[in-house]
Amino acid sequence: MISPSDYCHLVRDTFRANGNPETAQGQMAYMRNQFEFYGLKKPHWNTLVKTIYQEQGIPSGKDLYALVRLCFREDHREMHYFGLLTLEKALKKQPAECIDLLEELILTRSWWDTVDWVNKLVGLHFKRYPQLIKPTIARWMDSGNFWLQRVCMIFQLTYKDKTDQALLFDCVRRMANSKEFFLQKGAGWALRQYGKTNPDAVRKFLSENQFSSLTKREAMKSL
Repeated sequence: MISPSDYCHLVRDTFRANGNPETAQGQMAYMRNQFEFYGLKKPHWNTLVKTIYQEQGIPSGKDLYALVRLCFREDHREMHYFGLLTLEKALKKQPAECIDLLEELILTRSWWDTVDWVNKLVGLHFKRYPQLIKPTIARWMDSGNFWLQRVCMIFQLTYKDKTDQALLFDCVRRMANSKEFFLQKGAGWALRQYGKTNPDAVRKFLSENQFSSLTKREAMKSL
């Protein structure tokens, strides 16, 4: 298999050669001009990525982590997406220590699109290594970083009846006074999803605590 550096260059060259500048302008505007884009719409991007995987395979071990990090050093958002998808495809084979890389990716070029993607990977990883949950969430909640705190609230979105209700409610309650949009929205999202499984518990929780109007509005959508 080619080196992580050559792999990254191959992906970058492929995306650049197939991009559309007009599409890129719209994508950049949608993301508030925080990132560059090659202008690849999702179906086209998926086709290119599938071909790359078929021809080059998916790296493992240190090469996998190196490739993901190299992708995140690139300026174009499609490269960050490629890094996350590559890690996702190999996630089941990763050791518990992969949580450190996931944390690093939450904090790298952070915006809702990549953070919420990493959040999905965190949720899957925690299912495989539940012993990581409490110490990691405690550290992230104390970090002061709102992206890490957002993940603490939403990593259980797909857990349904396996949700740790006490942990979820504690994280949401601790962020109740935050003025940060992504925390208010994330809290409401987490409660809305859990409300589909246990609506009575969510109603009671909302009635006993004070939350922003955004959080309450989002939470009530499923009730």
